[in-house]
Amino acid sequence: MKSIARLHVWWSKIDSDIETLAKWCHSCQREGKSPPQCIVHPWVWPVKPMQRVHVDFAGPFMGCIFFLMVDAHSKWVEIIEMKSTTMTATIEVPRGLFASYGLPTQLVSDNGPQFVSEEFSQFVKINGIKHIKSATYHPAGNGQVDRAVQTFKSKLRSMEKESGTLSQKLCRFLLHYRFLPHATTGISPSELFLGRQLRTRLFLLKPDVEESVREKQAKQLKEPAITCTVRQFQPGDLVWAQDYRY
Repeated sequence: MKSIARLHVWWSKIDSDIETLAKWCHSCQREGKSPPQCIVHPWVWPVKPMQRVHVDFAGPFMGCIFFLMVDAHSKWVEIIEMKSTTMTATIEVPRGLFASYGLPTQLVSDNGPQFVSEEFSQFVKINGIKHIKSATYHPAGNGQVDRAVQTFKSKLRSMEKESGTLSQKLCRFLLHYRFLPHATTGISPSELFLGRQLRTRLFLLKPDVEESVREKQAKQLKEPAITCTVRQFQPGDLVWAQDYRY
């Protein structure tokens, strides 16, 4: 527009005037490109587990639908295979998780029909949970669980040729994900969420002090008792006697 205008006319501030005209043109705005993404604003890190959880669905993936919940403090991930994504099922899955870990203070989700329904709104309201919805068509707003979905799908694809059912592979993935130090916190999700490190088969490579003590004690019990010599005294024998009065 500016190039064509300059071929025929000129006036002071011609470029800025044409730019202003284009900015107020509804057709131009409707057909224009999306503006560049703004600077990322990370979520505030909660100081303890179950203060804020992020939830979402993944799938259909490998013929199944999965419900994911990520604890924002520890990065602990829960992945539940779902038979259906009805409103009732969507409420029952987090209900079971909350029964194990307690009610969160905040719950973040996208604007999926299950999460914006009246039933789900009543569920979080009754339980005193603040429901935060990410911006529509902006998955980065719920990036905590979005990254977990990407990692989950990537790892299970890499395990396709391994033996075992989908459920077994999912369990193996969750065990290692919860055990390994997280890139953001530098600490494993299990230590921040449960207060302890998960035991895996790698622990067999390290000496177990408790097990070693038990084995030595059991060995001592099996050994024959040491026979002590019974001392015999005869009248008139000289002996030493300890006087406990001094």
